[in-house]
Amino acid sequence: MFVLVKESNNVSMQQELLPLFPLEMVLLPGAKAPLHIFEDRYKEMIGEAIRGGSEFGIVLTTGKGILKAGCTAVVEQVVKEYEDGRFDIVAGGRRRFEILSLDEDRSYLRGRVEFYDDEDTSAPEAGVQARVEAAFAQMLLVQDDAETPAAGSEAPLSFRVASLVRDLNFQQLMLASRSEAERLKHLAEFLPGVIERTRRTGEARVLAGRNGHAKHIQS
Repeated sequence: MFVLVKESNNVSMQQELLPLFPLEMVLLPGAKAPLHIFEDRYKEMIGEAIRGGSEFGIVLTTGKGILKAGCTAVVEQVVKEYEDGRFDIVAGGRRRFEILSLDEDRSYLRGRVEFYDDEDTSAPEAGVQARVEAAFAQMLLVQDDAETPAAGSEAPLSFRVASLVRDLNFQQLMLASRSEAERLKHLAEFLPGVIERTRRTGEARVLAGRNGHAKHIQS
């Protein structure tokens, strides 16, 4: 996975610069994410986005820097605005982009970006979509997704399903892929293990709440 380490780069055409919000999360197109904005630089950035109805970019950050592929977001709802300028908002994922260069002239990071869509429009292999749809239905049953930024029905199937997968590396792979068929194939291979781990985690939580009277889970 490509990691883009922060660097200073002056860009003369200011309208090309997208405000960037590095977070330990991956936002997918069509997904919604509740965010609490408390740092001064991001209060400034989100305030501008609210007033202008403009996009900002959410990018996954690691200990080595930020990743190259991200997704733009718009503020769909201001849940609460605090007296000190903090915000509780709901952000909605829009367009995917790739960072070309970075700019640090403002208090928050900005980037010159290139937007992209899928390049491969071929159909998925036979049976793959049906397997993903079946796995999606199982995930909705076994996963408590109250804190998961679920994607809306207008998003491609792969993004709707991947928004429920609590694995940042896998979600970043989905975000960067430029083929729905490829994403569905990855999901068909990855989801059975996710569902089994989620089911076992849920069983363990139930047993842990029985005041020490739990029996062992049978394999």
